Amino acid sequence: MIPYGKQDVDQSDIHAVVSVLKSDFITQGPVVPAFERALADFCGTAHAVAVNSATSALHIACKALDVGIGDMVWTSPVTFVASANCALYCGASVDFVDIDPGTLNLSVECLTAKLELAERSGQLPKVVIPVHFAGQSCEMEAISKLARRYGFRIIEDASHAIGGRYQEGLIGNGRFSDITVFSFHPVKIITTGEGGMALTNDPALANRMQRLRSHGITRDECEMTAASDGPWYYQQIELGYNYRMTDIQAALGLSQSKRLKQFVERRNELALRYDRLLAGLPVTLQTLSSGCYSARHLYVVRLQLERIGRSRRDAFEAMRQRNIGVNLHYLPVYLQPFYSAMGFRQGYCVEAERYYAEAISLPLYPGLTEEEQDYVIENLREVLTA
Repeated sequence: MIPYGKQDVDQSDIHAVVSVLKSDFITQGPVVPAFERALADFCGTAHAVAVNSATSALHIACKALDVGIGDMVWTSPVTFVASANCALYCGASVDFVDIDPGTLNLSVECLTAKLELAERSGQLPKVVIPVHFAGQSCEMEAISKLARRYGFRIIEDASHAIGGRYQEGLIGNGRFSDITVFSFHPVKIITTGEGGMALTNDPALANRMQRLRSHGITRDECEMTAASDGPWYYQQIELGYNYRMTDIQAALGLSQSKRLKQFVERRNELALRYDRLLAGLPVTLQTLSSGCYSARHLYVVRLQLERIGRSRRDAFEAMRQRNIGVNLHYLPVYLQPFYSAMGFRQGYCVEAERYYAEAISLPLYPGLTEEEQDYVIENLREVLTA
């Protein structure tokens, strides 16, 4: 089976992990801060906070921005459920902004219209979480301008997008947001097995996220409510979580980060080759915005169902039967049973639902060979034109 995504682990990665396993520190040691510093420097941001998943990073990002009961968080419906769940963990409510049918990212036009209505009803969001779908940045400058006008904070969900660029700056530099979140799941651009990171230029936000990832504990006397009893002493000053990343995971991530640029370049080479090979087939490709360089986490096509004369499910299953691990990203979050129980209904975000009805993700990862890619296209052509 050719999978839709796959990690690329080499001998240098294995050596890095083994070195930590043989060291004195396998959990909270020197490699986590080294990994944080490497990615902060790479992205051009001041602070990075490593955690055990991007979901955890989204959660502590919301907490650091004081999201709580009575607050509203908006995000894209075309994303993994964590982009919305993180607000619910804080006791806030969630709403969704429809996508642009070309870029598949949160639509600035829809966001603008929704904000105008929300202002009139006194229900503006506290935080907006734009999701950089498939690795391409949202229109962050426009979203940032809206944030200044309407007073909301921004968390970039860049789980798909490390190594991508927006307006000549690397995603994660924090120019247009308060916090940016990366994922290091095995199918993402680089991996730590499981893991995530939150980046910010705000030292206060960084400090709070560092505290929240470790039970709300501080060893900094300046933050304590009373004098320290000694060098062993710590205080829990708020309710936090056990979201720490281990040195084992960080060693893999730090090693992988040395090939980050190479991984993204290869993904773009393969994506451009897909673009050429798909020419003439009854599919619609994601639109790439000018000024963006996608990290190409996913390669999504929308089937032109009226032209192929078969359902998306038929096409999907036919590809799987040919040992091609196509996938689907994503069912709009609000159509999940958990969210439907909150009152969301079909038709809430029309473009998101149109996208879902047509989408298939084709295999894309650095180790995909051109021969395997040719096999994918050859079979897709047969499935769509039979």
